[in-house]
Amino acid sequence: MTELVETIAKALVDAPDHVVVTEEDEGSEEILRLTVAGDDMGKVIGKKGRIAKALRTVVKAAATKQNKQVSVGIFSEDEMKSAEAEEE
Repeated sequence: MTELVETIAKALVDAPDHVVVTEEDEGSEEILRLTVAGDDMGKVIGKKGRIAKALRTVVKAAATKQNKQVSVGIFSEDEMKSAEAEEE
């Protein structure tokens, strides 16, 4: 799943080298965290969240074929740095 999200995200953004997808397992659900450059957040989310919703729909469809539950979170690099600083 991470490769699918990464491939789609890299096609959408201006800085594909800043795209990072991490995977966490929380019980029966798999959580994918998509991190992009701050300037690319709008491109990944889209107007009224349409692109983000479409991305989540594609991932959910692929996960259903594999009998998995997957959710996708979208973050900017700045948000992830702030979260990491709070953890320390």
